[in-house]
Amino acid sequence: MEYILTIQRKKRESDQSYKQSFAYTSESEADTVATALMALNGRKELKDTEGKLSAPIEWECSCLQKKCGACAMVINGRPQLACEALLSKCKKNTVMVEPLRKFPVISDLVVDRSILYENLKTLGLWLREEADLNDHSQEMAYESSECIQCGCCLEICPNFYVGGKFFGMSTVPVTMRLLTEMNEAQYREIAKLYVRHTFAGCGKSLACRDVCPRKIDTEKMLVNANALAVWKRGKKK
Repeated sequence: MEYILTIQRKKRESDQSYKQSFAYTSESEADTVATALMALNGRKELKDTEGKLSAPIEWECSCLQKKCGACAMVINGRPQLACEALLSKCKKNTVMVEPLRKFPVISDLVVDRSILYENLKTLGLWLREEADLNDHSQEMAYESSECIQCGCCLEICPNFYVGGKFFGMSTVPVTMRLLTEMNEAQYREIAKLYVRHTFAGCGKSLACRDVCPRKIDTEKMLVNANALAVWKRGKKK
């Protein structure tokens, strides 16, 4: 089966973006967008559908097992991981591939997602003393550890933008986990920051619920984090 991948390209931040299409013949229904990108870049000469020579397509990947989040991009209008986006599910054998639009583009499909980690640092989301573990916190820790900080939830969020006061769903799993484990002084500090940067800005659209590649129940995460940080329910005294 032949697919046409149209890539939104841009070599430097100052450049204008442009679209370039490439033909890829799939021999397996298990082929993904990541499979196609690797195959295209593996060609001795990469030519587009017009026969023009092209530079390799720049994109990021690591595990290719839906565990690292490096290959997050927008595929046919939906933020997802290239390693899980099956070509066989693309309509009319055409695939539009774009970088995540909420983040600055570095080159082609590579974006600067450093804001995710800067927001975690602003919230101070790390333990400063030994964790206070119990059965409840261990269960929550397991669920929250599923977050791979890919940025798909922020891409789809109508309230998030880089540099804004609202930090979005990407900080919620970590906040929820740590609020059950930290001492009272740090708990009050983190809870206050959570209210300012997450609770106050969330419109509860829950658009993030349908795009998480790890299938995290973002509504449950949000409810639990709000209960801990805002309503003070479930905090071990």
